[in-house]
Amino acid sequence: MVSQSPSHPFKSFSQSQLSLYWAGLIGLMWLVSLAGTFTLFDAQTPLFCWLWAILVRTFLHTGLFIVTHEAIHRNISGFHRLNDAFGYVTSWLYALLPYQLLAKNHRLHHRFPATEQDPDHHDVGMGEFWLWYIQFMKTYQTGGQIWVSLIGISLIFGALMVCGIPATNLILFWIIPMVLSSLQLFTFGIFLPHRQRDNAPEYGQDIKSIHLPVFWSLIACYHFGYHREHHLNPHLPWYQLPQAYKDGKA
Repeated sequence: MVSQSPSHPFKSFSQSQLSLYWAGLIGLMWLVSLAGTFTLFDAQTPLFCWLWAILVRTFLHTGLFIVTHEAIHRNISGFHRLNDAFGYVTSWLYALLPYQLLAKNHRLHHRFPATEQDPDHHDVGMGEFWLWYIQFMKTYQTGGQIWVSLIGISLIFGALMVCGIPATNLILFWIIPMVLSSLQLFTFGIFLPHRQRDNAPEYGQDIKSIHLPVFWSLIACYHFGYHREHHLNPHLPWYQLPQAYKDGKA
């Protein structure tokens, strides 16, 4: 008897294996895209390719933080050391950020959303995007971390220039994607879902999801926009949030 192939390409994977697969794939694509843009782009490369590459690099840089986020929720592997290894590596590659601080603050964010005990919450007006963004960034640059980030990134920048990587490539394909990625994560993971309404109801109801089709939800921020579903199901991997969103609308 001829065995039938699975109807879905990932059907034979367990959830843990699939989460590990996606985490590894995102990391690999980030690394390959970084090496490619550092070495293959020069003055002869069309402007369109440069712009497209910046967008791709930003998307993949955001992906690094998504892997960190999955590690915080223990969604990558049941082996905690392997899970945390992904968290430490990707948070460092993202912006030399301390994984333990990220994990501590994010768990407080889930436990006390939109309260004074939530490190990611700031009592600003509905439209004060930039003030909240600056306060949000400062939260993760305390206790000397700002100097670790600035000095560390400067040293890496200089070392890569010594290795022959043009400064233009470093700025366009590493520094700018880092900044754009932070804006992307803040917009879709903090600002839009957690802006407080007057007389906000019970927990879970005041956290909003961004109503986007699945494809655009992925492009926007790896389904981070399905934010209410994430808060209600924090141990659900990012790639399963569309189904939770669909079920919630049924």
